[in-house]
Amino acid sequence: MANQKIITLDNLSLQDIVEGESEFIPLLSSEDEEEMNKEVLPKELPILPLRNMVLFPGVVIPITAGRDKSIELLNVANKGDKTIGVVGQIDESTEDPTFEDIYHEGTVAKILKVLKLPDGNVTVILQGKKRFDILEMVQTEPFLKATVAERVESRPIEDDSEFDAIVDSIKEIAVEIIKESPNIPSEASFAIENIESQSFLINFVSSNMNLTVEDKQKLLRINDLKDRAFETLKLMNVELQKLELRNNIQTKVRIDLDQQQKEYFLHQQMKTIQEELGGFSNEEEFEDMRKKALLKKWPKEAKERFDKELLKFQRMNPQVAEFGIQRNYLELFLELPWNSYSKDNFDLKNAQKVLDKDHYGIEDVKKRVLEHMAVLKLRNDLKSPILCLYGPPGVGKTSIGKSIADALGREYVRISLGGLRDEAEIRGHRKTYIGAMPGRIIQSIKKAKTSNPVFLLDEIDKLSVGNNGDPSSALLEVLDPEQNSDFYDNFLEMGYDLSKVMFIATSNNLSTIQPALRDRMEIIEMNGYTVEEKVEIGRQHLLPKQLKEHGLGEKDIAIGKKQMEYIVSRYTRESGVRGLDKQLAHVARGIAKAVVMEEEFNKKLTEADIEKILGTPRFDSDKYENNDVAGVVTGLAWTSVGGDILYIESLVSKGKGGLSITGNLGNVMKESATIALEYIKAHADELGIAQDVLDHYKIHIHVPEGATPKDGPSAGITMLTSMVSSLTQKKVKKNLAMTGEITLRGKVLPVGGIKEKILAAKRANIKEIILCKENKKDIDEIKEDYLKGLTFHYVDKMHEVLDIAITNQKVKNFKTFKVEKESKQD
Repeated sequence: MANQKIITLDNLSLQDIVEGESEFIPLLSSEDEEEMNKEVLPKELPILPLRNMVLFPGVVIPITAGRDKSIELLNVANKGDKTIGVVGQIDESTEDPTFEDIYHEGTVAKILKVLKLPDGNVTVILQGKKRFDILEMVQTEPFLKATVAERVESRPIEDDSEFDAIVDSIKEIAVEIIKESPNIPSEASFAIENIESQSFLINFVSSNMNLTVEDKQKLLRINDLKDRAFETLKLMNVELQKLELRNNIQTKVRIDLDQQQKEYFLHQQMKTIQEELGGFSNEEEFEDMRKKALLKKWPKEAKERFDKELLKFQRMNPQVAEFGIQRNYLELFLELPWNSYSKDNFDLKNAQKVLDKDHYGIEDVKKRVLEHMAVLKLRNDLKSPILCLYGPPGVGKTSIGKSIADALGREYVRISLGGLRDEAEIRGHRKTYIGAMPGRIIQSIKKAKTSNPVFLLDEIDKLSVGNNGDPSSALLEVLDPEQNSDFYDNFLEMGYDLSKVMFIATSNNLSTIQPALRDRMEIIEMNGYTVEEKVEIGRQHLLPKQLKEHGLGEKDIAIGKKQMEYIVSRYTRESGVRGLDKQLAHVARGIAKAVVMEEEFNKKLTEADIEKILGTPRFDSDKYENNDVAGVVTGLAWTSVGGDILYIESLVSKGKGGLSITGNLGNVMKESATIALEYIKAHADELGIAQDVLDHYKIHIHVPEGATPKDGPSAGITMLTSMVSSLTQKKVKKNLAMTGEITLRGKVLPVGGIKEKILAAKRANIKEIILCKENKKDIDEIKEDYLKGLTFHYVDKMHEVLDIAITNQKVKNFKTFKVEKESKQD
C-alpha cells in the first residue's frame, strides 16, 4: 500500500496537495455507485496523459499539471462539463506524448476541484468514473482528443460466496499491510473497514498498491470483476511478504546497531581505564587502521585475520616490545595489494616493438614472452610461467626483465640473490623474534603495489647455504606453479597468492642450482653474440647510452661499423657485451675530456683515434695459430663466461713410455688423455705408429694458461688428435677446431655448450669444426646467421676424426723416432 495519509475533501489543504502525499477515500455507498454507473459516456473526450499513475473508477486523486497542453486541457474542461479521459503514459520521460506513447485503456474522470499554484502549475482533484477504450485520435492540438467506447465490466452473480471470500481476504490483508507499514496511519484501516462497495474496495486497493504503471494497467484491463479481485489479492500477498521481510531485516540491523553501540561504550570505558592506569592509548591509531581496512578488497581469510589482530593491537600496551611488531604486522596487511592486479597490455605488435627496441637478437626469449601473452589473452587465467634465463655474463639477462614488464604493462620488481644464505630472507621471520620482518618476496610485492608484477630473481645460481637454512629450498614453494598460489610467509602467518606473478630468474651456471629448483623452471638459453650482433648492439644501444651518461650529444661523436668492429675484435674477448660497454665508456670519457679542454679531435673516429684513446689492442684479430708445428690442435671449450678456444699441445721425448700432463687439468681431462693414449696403443698399426716408439718415447700433454683451472669432457678427441700428430709428425688441418668426448671402444660422444663454442670459433676465424653426429640436432637449432662461413664434420668414431684432422703432409723439420735395439746378454 502507498504510504499516504487519509483525508477527505472537506479538510483538504493546499499544503497537502503540494506535498502530494494525500489520498481521498469518499465512502462510496452502493447507491452512489449505481448512480455513477448510469452516467452516459461521451463519444469524444479530451485525453490527459499521466506519468507514474493509473486512475481507477471511484478513486479520487490529486494531480499536478505542468505541461502546457495539460494545463490548457484542464482549463477548457473545467469551464465545460468537467469530464475528461485519463490514461497512463508508457514512458514517463516523454515530454509531448502522442497516440503511440500512451496506453489505449483509461478511466473517465470528473474534475472536482482546481487549484492554481504559485509556480504556475495547476493542481486538480479528479474522481474516476468509468473505464473506456480509445477508438481513434481526432485531435492533437492544443491537446489530445479521441473517440472512446465504454469498457463493460462483468460482475459476479449475487451471493457468490467465492467472490465474497476474496473481497474479505482483500480487506484483511489491506489491514495487515497498514499495521506492518509504519508510515500509514492507523485511521486507514478504519476507512478500509467502512468501504461498502466491493468494486470500489478492489479499485481503491489496486490504485494504492506499490505496483508499476504497467502492472496497474493490467489490472485496469481486466473486465471480470472477480478475476480482477483475485489478481489483486495475489499482488497484495506479495506486497505483504515484502513488508514482513523488510521489517525483519530492519529488526536485525537494529539489533546489530545496538551491539555496536554496546561495544563502543565498552571500548570507551576500557580506554579511560587504560589512560588512568598507565597513561597510554592507541585508539587513534586503531581507528585509522580500521578505516583503511574498510577500503580494502581482500580475501575472507585475510579480513578475519586482520580483524582479530587489530583487536589484539587495541588492547596492547605501547610500552611492550611486541607493540612495534604488531603495528608492522597490521601495516603490512594494509599495504599488501590483496586481489589488486594491473591490467595486462595484450597488444602483441606493440610488445614486439618494445622488445626489439630494447634488445637486439635474443629471439628465443622474445618468442617465449609473446607466446605467453597470446595464451594469456585467449584464456585470461593462465598461471604465470617460471622462466630461467641462462647464459654467460653481459648478454642482457637482467635487462630483459624490465623490457618484458614494459611489454606486458606490468610493474617491475628485482631482487639480487647473489650470496643470499638465510632462509628467512625468502620466508620472513616469525613474529616471536624482536625485529621480525617479512621475507623479500612479500616485501617486493608490497613495493610493487600489485599482485601480478614481473619479478626478476637475479643470480639464482649464486645462492649459498648458511647456518640459518637453505634459501634455495625456500624458493621451491615460490617457484612452483602448483604451490605458489598459497605461498606461506612466516611473518604474514598465512598464505599469499603468487600464481599471477611472472617470475624470471637469471643464471650463469645451471650446475650450481639445486636440481629440484631447476626442475620447476623453464630454461631459456641466452648465448653469446656474434661480432656482427655486437657491432649493432654497440651502435644502437650502448653508444647512445654512454654518450648520454657522459654529457655528450650524438653530434659530438660518430663510430662507424668498421670502427665498432675494430673495438669488438681487438679490445674485447667475451660472449656478452659488458666489456664492449666499458670500452665505449672509455671512448666517451676521452671525448668528454677533449671537449672540456677544447682540444681538437675527429668527430668521426678512425681506428687510429680509437687506438689513441684505448691504447694498444689487447687481442690479435686472428687468434688462431698456424699448423706448422706438430701436436698443436685447437679445441673448443665452454666456460661460465661463454665459449672459448683451447690449444692442446703434445710433445714426444725419449723415455720409458707413459704420459705426463700439465696445465692445471681436472680429473675428467686427465682421464680423457689416458683413454686417448690407450686407444693409440691399441690401434698403433692402423695409425702407422711403431709400437717400439710408444714403448721407448714419453708423451707430454700441456694445455696453456696453466694458472686457469680446466676440466670437462669436451677435449677427448682434441687430445687424441694432438698425440697422433706428434707421433706421426704430420700437420693438423688448417683453421680446424673440434670438440667431443671419447671412449675406449673408439666411439665419439656428444658434448654441451655447442652454441657458445661455435661463437668462440667464429671469433677466432675457425673455418671447419668437428662434432659428434648426435650434436647435429644442436646445430640445427642455431640460427643460420651464426653458421655462416663454417663447415661442420659430424663423426661417430675416433678414426673419422683423425682422417679429417690429420693431413698427409709432414711438418717442417719433422723428427724421426729411432729405437735402439737392446743387445742380448749371455
